[in-house]
Amino acid sequence: MPNNGSICERFSRIIGGQPGFAGGKCVSTINRNQIRATILGKRFSVTSSFSFESLNKRTGRALCLGRAAFLEKEVNKIVTAIRRQGIKVTSVHNEWLFEQPRLIYINMEVIDRPLVFARKIRQALDAIHK
Repeated sequence: MPNNGSICERFSRIIGGQPGFAGGKCVSTINRNQIRATILGKRFSVTSSFSFESLNKRTGRALCLGRAAFLEKEVNKIVTAIRRQGIKVTSVHNEWLFEQPRLIYINMEVIDRPLVFARKIRQALDAIHK
């Protein structure tokens, strides 16, 4: 992704995550260290990731994706906030058995400008802390 490195860094800075590249796409990862989760009694690091790929140089739009982990009590608020931003919620599910507390994962997608998507995600994430 030539020239997308700086876009990836800006994308991650807006979201509040760590930038990286995986499979040729920009990925920003957020660690939710405030959630002290365990699986089968062992400590588990709760992370959410947001990415963009297939950036169209003419339109500036890309496939923007998210896979984010939330506590059960946060789900309704975050789904509402994401949908208000025009982002499609594609799944709401749990991924683990025997985790404490119960974690719910939300997948999302939209075709958008990466930095616009990042601002929308930041706004949605901020909504669960109000």
